[in-house]
Amino acid sequence: MKSKDIGALETALGHRFGRRELLEQAVTHSSFAREMETQQAGRVEDNEQLEFLGDAVLGFVTSQELFHRFPQFSEGQLSKMRAYLVSEKHLIRAAKKLELGSYLCLGRGEEKSGGREKSTLLVDALEAVLAAFYLDAGLERVERFILERVVRPEMERLQKDHADGLPVTDYKSALQETAHVMGSPQPSYVLVRERGPEHNKTFTVEARIHALRGQRKIAYSASAEGPTKKQAEQDAARKALEYLQSLATGDGGSGVGRRSKRESS
Repeated sequence: MKSKDIGALETALGHRFGRRELLEQAVTHSSFAREMETQQAGRVEDNEQLEFLGDAVLGFVTSQELFHRFPQFSEGQLSKMRAYLVSEKHLIRAAKKLELGSYLCLGRGEEKSGGREKSTLLVDALEAVLAAFYLDAGLERVERFILERVVRPEMERLQKDHADGLPVTDYKSALQETAHVMGSPQPSYVLVRERGPEHNKTFTVEARIHALRGQRKIAYSASAEGPTKKQAEQDAARKALEYLQSLATGDGGSGVGRRSKRESS
């Protein structure tokens, strides 16, 4: 697949580059650069160093915005929110909106393996593009782009969906905190089934909420499957957390110790 004309990416970014070679480098994957070097017998720049700089620029702009927008947040809360906003899970959305995959210069191997759709490659390219933008236009221009197109839309969505503005990324920790507040013992996790060949196993885990401290009676359990025990535990914890939250809002019963239920995946 031939890469799209870089001029269209400039239009999407809202900036015409004075040094277009910076933007071209930002979308050049190392696989393509190494192939070109064997043909040209000379150094071809890829986007890895720009990715390093772009990560720092993105982190700084995001940190500054959070610092000013949420003066009531603790350092831990700010760090948690920044970690989410600069994570692959979030940045992939911005990369796809820019259609970065269609501009990438990839080696033959990466092209054949679907590199234009790989989240890691797309996010790396986004960070490299931000670095190129910064080097060509300065901090003020790239900061405006990052805030308007990457950070603020997601922050506004989070504030609508989460009372404290913080997304839940570790459901096991959130479940433990919620159970503690509600007077329930620490949840436990039990591997109840394991199936499939060694290279492609599926694990089924139950997250169990116990009725009272010192008792083994199970008030509620939620099960989930996953390709790893860790992933299955997180998904089971998410289901159990949703149940406890429904109790808190009056939608799921009158208390942890008064209802026992099993929820399957």
